[in-house]
Amino acid sequence: TSTGVPMIGCDCEICTSDNPKNRRTRSSALIRTGGEGGEGGTGGGNILIDTSTDLRAQSLAAGMERVDAVLFTHHHADHIHGIDELRAFNFIQKQAIPCYGSERTIERVRGLFEYIFTDTSYDGWKPQLETEVADVSFTLFGVEVVPVEVRHGQALILGFRVGDVAYLTDCSAIPPSSMELLDGLELLVLGALRQSPHPSHFSIDEAVDAAREIAPRRTVLTHLSHNVDYEKDGAALPPGVELAYDGMEIEI
Repeated sequence: TSTGVPMIGCDCEICTSDNPKNRRTRSSALIRTGGEGGEGGTGGGNILIDTSTDLRAQSLAAGMERVDAVLFTHHHADHIHGIDELRAFNFIQKQAIPCYGSERTIERVRGLFEYIFTDTSYDGWKPQLETEVADVSFTLFGVEVVPVEVRHGQALILGFRVGDVAYLTDCSAIPPSSMELLDGLELLVLGALRQSPHPSHFSIDEAVDAAREIAPRRTVLTHLSHNVDYEKDGAALPPGVELAYDGMEIEI
C-alpha cells in the first residue's frame, strides 16, 4: 500500500512479522515481452507499470537492466515518486524512455516533475523521458496495450491490459465498459487493500467478487496493507486467487 509495510512507527503483528512476504514495497510491476528485453520494435521489451517510491530498491532486487517503456496508472505519490530513478536506465540505454498515461496523469507528472521536462543547463543529470497520452489501445514491442478505466474512489484512473495480462491497482469499482475489455485473461493482478471496506480501494472480498466476474485463469491480489497477513489471509482465498509478494515472478 502507499505507506509500504512495515509502516513507519507501527508495531502491529504484520509490521513486526519475520515472514519476508509480509514486507511490502510500494506497488509496481515489470512486464517482460519477447524474452530479455530490447530496444523496441517486435523484438521484446521491458514495460514498467508505475515508478513506485521504492523503484531503486526494487530494480536492484530484481536485477533490472532495462526499462523500455513506462505505463502510469495514476499520479498518486506512491505510484510516481520514483520517477527520477529512470535516469539510471537512460544512462545504460542512451535513449529517452516513452511514458504513457491518461491526459490527467501526464499533465500532473509533467507539472510535479517540471525539472525533467524543462530544458535548462543547471538541473544536472535528470531522466530523459517522452510522454504520450494513452486514451486508446496501442502496440508496444509487438504486444497490444489496452488502457482500462477503473474507479479509484471519486477518481477515474487507468489499469492496463497487456496481451493476456491485466493490471488493475488502486481500484474500487470497474465500469461495465471496462469489464468488456477483460475477457479471456490468463492473469489478473488486482488491488485489494484489506479485509474491511475502504472508500477508494477494493477490500479482499470485493476483489474476489470482481475476479469471479472477470474469470481469469489466475488472480493475484496486490497493494496489500499492513492489515493483511500473507499466510493466514492467503490461505483463506478461493482456488485461483492468491496474494502477491515482493519479487513474485509469473510466466505467461
